[in-house]
This record gives sequence, structure tokens and C-alpha cells, in this order.
Amino acid sequence: MRIPAALILAACAVAPCFAATFQYPARPVRVIIGFPPGGGVDVVARTVGEKLGARLGQPMVVDNRPGGNSVIGTEAAAKSAPDGYTLFGAALPFSAFQSLYKTSFDVTKDFAPITLAGFSANMMVAHPSFPPNSVKELLEYARKHPGKVNYGSSGNGTSVHLAMELFKSMTKTYMLHIPYKGSAPVVTDLIAGQVDVMFDNTPNVIGHVRAGRMKALAVTTAQRSPLAPEIPTLAEAGVPGYEQTAWFGVLAPAGTPREIITRLNSEIIRVLNAPDVKQRFGKQGVEVRTSTPEQFSTFLRSEVARWGKVIREAGIKAD
Repeated sequence: MRIPAALILAACAVAPCFAATFQYPARPVRVIIGFPPGGGVDVVARTVGEKLGARLGQPMVVDNRPGGNSVIGTEAAAKSAPDGYTLFGAALPFSAFQSLYKTSFDVTKDFAPITLAGFSANMMVAHPSFPPNSVKELLEYARKHPGKVNYGSSGNGTSVHLAMELFKSMTKTYMLHIPYKGSAPVVTDLIAGQVDVMFDNTPNVIGHVRAGRMKALAVTTAQRSPLAPEIPTLAEAGVPGYEQTAWFGVLAPAGTPREIITRLNSEIIRVLNAPDVKQRFGKQGVEVRTSTPEQFSTFLRSEVARWGKVIREAGIKAD
């Protein structure tokens, strides 16, 4: 006779519970993604999910729930049963929710961090005809022409929007923000010369830079991007101390049993450190970095505080 997992977990509250007591997972595991298929978070989730499913002996089913800068998918994950059968693939906007929206969930209370998965650089790019050819020239130009320089983003609260707001805050400059509904339309308008400058994920724009449709000014990470080692970091280009990374991580609903969190952490880290996974992520501009659940929790709280400060000081409002 098979004993229901819920009864076993209840028994674990009053008696020692060993890994061999019940079989996990006994059915497919859902991974909710708050973005459309094909984006950075989706690629990370599907790559990890395929190999993780093989290790666990059950399929990992990616469930895309786009909308509201990933708020819709995040809410669905937060309200899911904490039984180990729902995971959530998060990215940088996750840490800005509490400062932008009135949500039914709290990112630091309603989720159990499992592990960080990786980091990716954003790149500052401009139209080829835009006069500045470096970050220093951009700062001089923006200060001489206040309000006449515009920048596009994929929407309020996205990692590329926050990257520019951090840049403006640290350099005391002003540029007009033009928010779009996603990355593709703002890239199109920058190529057409309707947008002066923008940040975007490096893989999204490096091809246009190589083709001469854009010019790259800098990357946001502390180290140069392996995809474009010839392009300086913002710290090197004239903004000392600047660092911003688009991060990826895996979480579960709060209350998920510790035994499950521990096993998932161990298995996901093994998957992420596999040479073929690192190679595939590297081609996408993603550097694999893992963590313990506790390290991820500390990182997340620091990100919430950091971006909350940027959002308040910039007066950013949700779309």
C-alpha cells in the first residue's frame, strides 16, 4: 500500500524523517517561468529542467506564465502547494516587485530559495549616428543637452531599465526614459535611430554590434563579458563602482520541506556544473554561479534593498 506523501510529511514534524522514507519525486515537477518562451530565463529553465528530470527520474515541465513583468507567473508560484512539485525560475525583476507593485505575495517571505544559477552582463549600446562614442563622451553630451537624450527599455522595473537608472543615479545625469513592451521593439527602434541609447542583455545585441547596426559603449558586470572581451566595463569606462548583473535562480513556495530543498539544491548544482551545460550557457552570455539556499536568501534580500533604493530615488512607477 502506498502511503500519501502528505501523511509522511506530517509524521516528519514529530519524528525524524529520513530520505528513504518516501519517494520524491513520484510525478512530474512543474517549473513556472514568468516570461515567454525563448528568453534568457526560459532557456536556463529548459536546459536545467531536461537534465534535472533525467537525474530525478521524472519530467520537469516548464510552464510559461508571462505578463506584468513576470508578476503573473510569480504569483502563481507563490500560491502553489509547497510539496516540491512546483518550482519557480526567477530573474532580477523578482527583487524589484515589492517596490513597484502591490502584490499578494512577498518575495522574501513566500518563497524558499534553492540556488542561484547564473549571471549575465547587460550591454550599453547606441545608434551608430549618436555623437558619443564612449561612456565619458555620453556623460559630457547628456550634461550639455539635458533632457534631449532618450533611452529605451523593455519596460519599467526590468533589469535593463534598472541598469540605466543606476547609471543615471551614480553619474547624476538625466535622460528621457521610453518604456517598451519587451526587448524586440526597442531594439528595432534603436536600429532605426528612434532611440539614442539603451541597455540590453548582451546576447540580444552583440550580433547587431558586430554587424555595425549598433555601437557598444560598455558592459554592466565587474568583469568584461566573454562574449565581447574588447568592450570595457562601465567601471573601466568612467563610472567607478558600477556593477549590475542580470541573475537567474531557482526557488520553491515557502514551506517546501527542507529535505526536498536540500536534494534539489544538490541535484541542480550538479546539473549546472556539467561541462556541456556551462558551455551552452557560455554561448548565451551566462556565467554559471551556484549557491546554498542560505546564500541565495542573503543575496535576494540585498538585491531587494538595493533596487528598492534605486526605484524610490528615481520615482519609478509600474507600467
